[in-house]
Amino acid sequence: MPEPPRDLAAQVEAALREDIGSGDVTAALVPAAQRVRGSLITREHAVLAGRPWVDATFRHLDPHVQLAWHANDGEPIAANQVVFDIAGSARPVLTGERTALNFLQLLSATATVTRRFVDAVAGTGCIIIDTRKTVPGLRTAQKYAVLCGGGANHRMGLYDRVLIKENHIAAAGSLTGAIRAARSHAPGVTVEVEVESLAELEEALAAAPDIVLLDEFTLADLRAGVALNRASARPVKLEASGSMTLETVRAVAETGVDCISVGSLTKHIRAVDLSLRLEFSSARP
Repeated sequence: MPEPPRDLAAQVEAALREDIGSGDVTAALVPAAQRVRGSLITREHAVLAGRPWVDATFRHLDPHVQLAWHANDGEPIAANQVVFDIAGSARPVLTGERTALNFLQLLSATATVTRRFVDAVAGTGCIIIDTRKTVPGLRTAQKYAVLCGGGANHRMGLYDRVLIKENHIAAAGSLTGAIRAARSHAPGVTVEVEVESLAELEEALAAAPDIVLLDEFTLADLRAGVALNRASARPVKLEASGSMTLETVRAVAETGVDCISVGSLTKHIRAVDLSLRLEFSSARP
């Protein structure tokens, strides 16, 4: 399991605050002494991600709620498999149910899709990486899920890597000028530049960034770009991007690029189908 992000608690608190507001008026109908136990079941095959968010959700509401997990983040789970058992006071379980499952179904979806892409390029040496196309406020959570799926993280935000795109180049006057400005203004920070043609790739290689992103290149141009890079005096890492699908990603990986960024890992996702089945015992006298 990867290390959970530092802002996990803040994400959980924000989600609970959004859902509970001034109080759970439905859970209040349940006797305070009511006890409950149950099991979370997955309706489909998936890769699990989000355990720390579920734990934090119920711990925030009632530290006495007990969770017994039957799978770890990053592990495959099968249809109809019990993911965890839960027991405790009914009110906090009912209040936290939706928030906990929202995190788990979203993050498991990202991990599941990531694993499919990783499996599709297995043996090529190419790495699947994510993008900044994430749910607002949940970037670190979704990037954690990408790691659970076997992928790798691109930059976390605008602060930890320079990524020069078309509009930056236009504002700087030239691709070379943009790279030089980046080296001057952000010394020590990784510099990546996006190019859209082999001619731009040649100019970029001469300006010596750390990474070049080949955007929407054909397979033939990707192979030519890899050859140009290997023949250069200072080869850089090459990233491919643009409309990647499970059907096309292996052919892209086989061109020899170092990594492929896939926005759909965090953007075009369908929540994993989960079901929490609960059984209530008689309220204590």
